[in-house]
Amino acid sequence: MLIRARAPLRISFGGGGTDVPPYCDERGGVVLSATVNRYACATVIPGGEKFAVRSLDYDATISYGIDDPFVYDGQLDLAKGVIDYFRQRNGFTEGMEIFLHNDAPPGSGLGSSSAITVALISAIAEHLRLPLDSYQIAELAYHIERIDVGIKGGKQDQYAASFGGFSFIEFHDGVTVVNSLRLRSEIICELEYSLVFAYVGGQHFSSHIIEKQVENYRQGREDSVQAMDRLKELAYEMKKALLLGKLQQFGELLDVAWQNKKRMAEGISNPRIDEVYNEARRAGALGGKVSGAGGGGFMFFFCNPGRRFAVQERLKQLGAQLVNFSFVKEGVQTWSVV
Repeated sequence: MLIRARAPLRISFGGGGTDVPPYCDERGGVVLSATVNRYACATVIPGGEKFAVRSLDYDATISYGIDDPFVYDGQLDLAKGVIDYFRQRNGFTEGMEIFLHNDAPPGSGLGSSSAITVALISAIAEHLRLPLDSYQIAELAYHIERIDVGIKGGKQDQYAASFGGFSFIEFHDGVTVVNSLRLRSEIICELEYSLVFAYVGGQHFSSHIIEKQVENYRQGREDSVQAMDRLKELAYEMKKALLLGKLQQFGELLDVAWQNKKRMAEGISNPRIDEVYNEARRAGALGGKVSGAGGGGFMFFFCNPGRRFAVQERLKQLGAQLVNFSFVKEGVQTWSVV
């Protein structure tokens, strides 16, 4: 028997960056996000005398004996962190073979690293018959990824992958609250139709960008702190616009949020991203942003339906790869295969 789990990837509409400590712990942070039909998948096959992990995306494999200490050397470190957590607390009398796969390329800005962590935690918890709820899975994924393994980043991705759907996530004093938004189906359909997604290339190095953002906040740089405060306010405004179905206002707020996000730290934008964004706006997009910390990967744009085709054509002329996404409401899912 094998156990499989999949966790959805996400796009972040507003508030991204305010979920990064110490800002969110001291001033509070909020993020508006939604999960899409792209997934991080983990397959666990119990048995054997070793832990073997293979990433089908990277064509990378690691193998350790059941009691061997893990070496964190950049090779599938998140998988090591998850296995080691359960090994220390639950014990293993046998090994397991693990296969990992992700629907998005590395550095895409869609929260793929956190999603693969959530999927693997869910699969191993199923194997061990541990009844972890969505909060427990997300909190454990955050702890392993950010603290045990030491990868820099915020708190939103783990909760988005665990809960799924449209979420307004609040962070304050070390506590996270996920508010699942119940949007009318016609609003979701119109939002999907109005959004244009494009892969603009390049890998974002989120940990570097986030380090600069944290440094700016700790040094009290007024422009960066004001930008993060404004992003919080805009996230609330964007949530209200979505719930009320005021999508044109939502698209315009995306532009305001993007202009503020670029103020948080160097590297969030670059000449390539600026060109793509400005040309999409000239073609008729009301607003948009890079998904994730910035620097590259996926971008999305909100367009009035009459300008959608023109925006798509201009993006293709600029060498961007158009991608079709649809929103999904399910979070991480786990099942057994006999």
